[in-house]
Order: sequence, then structure tokens, then C-alpha cells
Amino acid sequence: MNVSKLTNLQLELLKLFAHNLQEKQLLQIKELLANYFAQNLVSEMNELWDTNEWTNETMQEWANEHIKTPYKI
Repeated sequence: MNVSKLTNLQLELLKLFAHNLQEKQLLQIKELLANYFAQNLVSEMNELWDTNEWTNETMQEWANEHIKTPYKI
């Protein structure tokens, strides 16, 4: 049997959700978490953008690439 441990985030959320919340409060917490992770993603992408010296032209090139996967028949 494969048993996985809960992450520290999951444990904290379990503690939080042990309390009954109003639906409005629950939605606010979900939005707070979504915004937190979205902001982290934006920060990581900004760092990649700067590190790799990507430009708008780089993004345009990627958008126009036609990469096809070869299939063996």
C-alpha cells in the first residue's frame, strides 16, 4: 500500500477548515490562496524572463512555431 504524508500546507489547511466557516469566508480564503499562488507564478516567470533575456519577439517566435511530433506508423 502506498501511503503518502500530508504536506505542511495540507496540515495547516486541515487545522483551518476544522472550524465551520460561512460560505462567504470560504470563498474569500479560496481567492486569497489563488492570488497567493498566482503571484508566486508571476514572480517565477518574471525571473525566468529576466534570466533568459526573453523579449516580446521571443514570445512571438514561440507563438508562431510549428512543432510537430513525428509518429511512427
